[in-house]
Amino acid sequence: MIKTDAVIIGAGPCGLFQVFELGLLGLKAEIIDSIRQPGGQCTELYPDKPIYDIPAVPICSGEELTEALLKQIEPFHCGMHLGEEVTVVRRNDDDSFHVETNAGKQFQAKAVVIAGGVGSFQPRQLRVPEAEEFAGKSLHYRVQDPKRFADKKLVILGGGDSALDWVLELIDVAEHITLVHRRDEYRAVPASVDKMRQLVADGKMDVIENAKATVIEGNDGVVESIRIQPKEGEAVDVPADHVLVFFGLAPKLGPIAEWGLDINRKTLNVDTEKFETSEPGIYAIGDISFYPGKKKLILCGFHEAALAAFAIKQRIEPDKKVHLQYTTTSPIMHQRLGVSK
Repeated sequence: MIKTDAVIIGAGPCGLFQVFELGLLGLKAEIIDSIRQPGGQCTELYPDKPIYDIPAVPICSGEELTEALLKQIEPFHCGMHLGEEVTVVRRNDDDSFHVETNAGKQFQAKAVVIAGGVGSFQPRQLRVPEAEEFAGKSLHYRVQDPKRFADKKLVILGGGDSALDWVLELIDVAEHITLVHRRDEYRAVPASVDKMRQLVADGKMDVIENAKATVIEGNDGVVESIRIQPKEGEAVDVPADHVLVFFGLAPKLGPIAEWGLDINRKTLNVDTEKFETSEPGIYAIGDISFYPGKKKLILCGFHEAALAAFAIKQRIEPDKKVHLQYTTTSPIMHQRLGVSK
């Protein structure tokens, strides 16, 4: 049994920053995430995608943001339990919480913070019979190492931001790119679509619209070609060394849906004072939380984490006033951060 002040479910940017805000208030946290590395969507799906709206950081990648947050929380020695899913959250008689994971770990916490992004998410799969055979070898749902595709023939499936972003990112890396989209209208930002169409006009890549993949040809997990069936006309076999699939995420609340919380379309209703859910002592921050005016931005999640930390501190010490202290001047904060002189 691991005893702690707070269990944080989700190791994305908001979950990591929650550790920091709790640590400043002298509270210990343990993080649990079903993904095997910290960073959430930032590192799982978009590690190299630039982020421009983190305050005072003009530009950083998702991976760089995660590394900076991990560095920031080092003084607080947070326990991190990755590749595990929370299966049980139960209130104890003393109003603390019993938390269990599918790995058999048990926690006793005075508060629970759900920072699970869009919940337990998985990339939407390519539904062709042979897909599983090639997955992880030459069929990919995320890009971890762009250099892997140097001088290769790529077929990219999708019409959203991720598909177009990787088209533009890999156009000077790959030997050739063919983009396949099931419609002729795109969910990606117009600027990316315009750039893609210009590349097609310049003969630097191909695009097949109003079409879908139906068959993958190859051996031992190595793709050789992929059959594309347009809505009208005959199918075409497109040579490929790798297939990249970007159909978006399939958000699932998973066990969270069974915890008796007030759910609003796969998000959790919270108040804007404490970011507490309908269950006292259980909080939600980041993309999984909902309230009037909610914006799904990382910087908004950071704000939510700060207010949730103060609420948790007050819950744990109800008879004491929680004083606002500044990291620039507070000796207590300096001590907790390990920078006291």
